[in-house]
Amino acid sequence: MKKVVKFGGSSLASAEQFMKVGQIIKSDPDRAYVVPSAPGKRNSKDTKVTDMLYKTYALAEAGKDFQKQLDAIKARYDEIIKGLGLKLNLANEFKTIEKNFKAKAGNDYAASRGEYLNGIVMATYLGFEFIDSATVVAFDKNGEFDSEKTNKLMAKKLEKTPNAVIPGFYGAYPDGTIKTFSRGGSDITGSIVSRAIKADVYENWTDVSGFLVADPRIIDRPPHIDTITYTELRELAYMGASVLHEDAIFPVRKEGIPINIRNTNKPEDPGTWIVESTAKKSKFVITGIAGKKGFCCVNILKDQMNSEVGFVRKVLQAFEDQNISIEHVPSGIDTMTVFVQQDEFIEKEQSVVSEIHRLARPDMLEIDSDLALIAVVGRGMKSTRGTAGRIFSALAHASVNVRMIDQGSSELNIIIGVETRDYEKAIRAIYDIFVTTQV
Repeated sequence: MKKVVKFGGSSLASAEQFMKVGQIIKSDPDRAYVVPSAPGKRNSKDTKVTDMLYKTYALAEAGKDFQKQLDAIKARYDEIIKGLGLKLNLANEFKTIEKNFKAKAGNDYAASRGEYLNGIVMATYLGFEFIDSATVVAFDKNGEFDSEKTNKLMAKKLEKTPNAVIPGFYGAYPDGTIKTFSRGGSDITGSIVSRAIKADVYENWTDVSGFLVADPRIIDRPPHIDTITYTELRELAYMGASVLHEDAIFPVRKEGIPINIRNTNKPEDPGTWIVESTAKKSKFVITGIAGKKGFCCVNILKDQMNSEVGFVRKVLQAFEDQNISIEHVPSGIDTMTVFVQQDEFIEKEQSVVSEIHRLARPDMLEIDSDLALIAVVGRGMKSTRGTAGRIFSALAHASVNVRMIDQGSSELNIIIGVETRDYEKAIRAIYDIFVTTQV
């Protein structure tokens, strides 16, 4: 069995945590490929190394002295190295970084050095080969990730490397210039490595024991999700469930490789399994609940709208012309509603309204703001009658006014729109009926 293991910054913030990670890796010889993040916070008042690098480079780019800040970053690594008892000196690496900062090598280069240096420390500690991600993770000249070229480069390199550390978060343009993924991109690197070696499992180690049925800031001690499908995860991640970078799904999904979310601080916990499909039933009818605030909607009414060919297209064109993405579009015979992100829409609202009137000639148009969307997701909903009815009943009992409900054709999710002030109350009501009481 071949395993790729990715460790987040919270798992690698100190020498003590490094040792925990080392024990996890060494306890299973199948854990042959390691993807580390940069060191995270050692405590709540600490600063992540990546953020330290951004601030240091900002000084360099402005032509100001940054030596003190760079020395503070080096001290973080020296503290880890000393705690691990390693005979490793990063002085030359920091000289190179200093030189490239002065040459203004770019924000991406600066940010990537956290993972790069941590990869060197991890490889030394484990006795594994270090592979610079810039040599095996490819972006095209436009900055788009080149998945097929990367897969070939990575597979060829790792074919002859039985144990390796490959830093997360970055790769390179064709000319060798460093390019990073978005924040959280180490998850993606782990997925890329898993695909390249055709891993049996991609273990993603973090500081939580997998996904929870609901947000613990709203629900007190919600249960863990044992198994979740890629599709369910996408729905929940879109609505804010953020244990894993959602783009990390795609490389492993192509190969049918399961992801196992694990907790570095509780390695005995089985965590959450993310799979393509499963015969396992959820503990509850729903798999999870997630939501986001900050939406508004545009309500449009026009008599006999349903018989006017192209009406919906004309309305949506007004949003497209203003470069505003659409969230949901529930509709009736003479009405349609367009949900959008409020902060994205607010500056352009009057331009959109004018264009809708010009293109579609509605009888009435009205804007509502301060709305929240809640996703109720679960493969068990497809085979359970009355799921939507129970949601409505629970919300009515909690005196929550439902502004919108939209069920996907897969019957895997139901999206509910409520006023922002009712957001937490609505989640508690849905959780109570499906998890607490299981009515």
